[in-house]
Amino acid sequence: MKAIYAVPATLLLIYRAHSRNSLTPAGIFAAALTAVAHAIHPWNLPFVLLVVFFLAGTRVTHVKEKVKSSLTVHSKGTSGGEGPRTHIQVLANSLTASILCLLHAYQLHLRQQALTAVTVASSRSSPTGSAELGTVCFSWGGDLLVIGIIANYACVAADTFSSELGILSKGEPRLITSPTLRKVPRGTNGGVSLLGLGAGLLGSVIIVTTAVLFLPFCNESTAGRLGGGDVWTTEQRRTLILFLTVWGFLGSVLDSFLGGMFQRSVKDIRTGKIVEGEGGVRVLVSAGPNPNSVEHFTSKNAHVKAALLSGEGSDSDAVEHADATVAVDGETETRTNKYDPRDKHRRSSFGDERPSRVVESGWDLLDNNDVNFLMAFIMSSGAMAVAAWYWGVPFGSAFATS
Repeated sequence: MKAIYAVPATLLLIYRAHSRNSLTPAGIFAAALTAVAHAIHPWNLPFVLLVVFFLAGTRVTHVKEKVKSSLTVHSKGTSGGEGPRTHIQVLANSLTASILCLLHAYQLHLRQQALTAVTVASSRSSPTGSAELGTVCFSWGGDLLVIGIIANYACVAADTFSSELGILSKGEPRLITSPTLRKVPRGTNGGVSLLGLGAGLLGSVIIVTTAVLFLPFCNESTAGRLGGGDVWTTEQRRTLILFLTVWGFLGSVLDSFLGGMFQRSVKDIRTGKIVEGEGGVRVLVSAGPNPNSVEHFTSKNAHVKAALLSGEGSDSDAVEHADATVAVDGETETRTNKYDPRDKHRRSSFGDERPSRVVESGWDLLDNNDVNFLMAFIMSSGAMAVAAWYWGVPFGSAFATS
């Protein structure tokens, strides 16, 4: 992409992210690097896809923002909702596409060099009949990396739209990993609704439509030039549009499945709402020692006795914080003051010792950023594999540099 367009556009995106608090400072830096990786590509397509995804994603994030913030709770105890995105979140959505952009830009650079060499040699041998040098275009059965780039943004856009708009569904979502599709609180990882699925399809349509408008398809005007390839027919374009649109939609479904299976959802008992981790990180569930255990009382008594013998604290402190010995069924039982702020083993719980947070679903193997990156990588690679099979070209040709 020409620098005269890329530089101002990147600066405007940075200003917008900063003024609207869409990204953290580290997130802005990561986004700037991502923009540079996309702008290096000679086609406008990658940079435009990045811009459209960023603008559309931030737009749906702010749709009924106050309503969405009341549907979940923050891990720090405040209301939920999406805060500024971190550098990890930026990279989770765009790292795969950035790598593919850089690799494809390098491939196009090598091809352009080869075309230039052929043109020079042709002009020397036949000055009056030299071949006309054209831009390397996207031919039917062409570059697999281009399919991977578009698939990446179609999938992450579908996932963003599904998450941000699906939570506004009137009914409770259903857990996609549950055999019975049981209802779960809004914001549960793996929870799906008709509104969320429809929103995901809309996000995919937006990206694929943009891609088709900016893809330099090989056509009749480039067919006779060096760098020109097989011309796309109308039916072939429709096939590409349908495939990428459906593939992006399936990406949001896969993200829901991975999240429901491998990402733990934590529910706040007091409100019945899902607890959201800041920046997509894991939400901790308190799992301290059992305050009724013998080990806990023994260590607690030792702490209080040591404090009294050393002269620290007062008798009133000992009365307030020391363990009490009571008779239960003829046997003595030692109890502690569970509200003692000096007790490092206190659990976050109600007065009846029940935990304030419980696991709603999922294994604690991945956080939200891990799930997003894994989904984007799988779907990008899968789209290239399907295109390679359909076009009858080796999958390894996507990464060839010679």
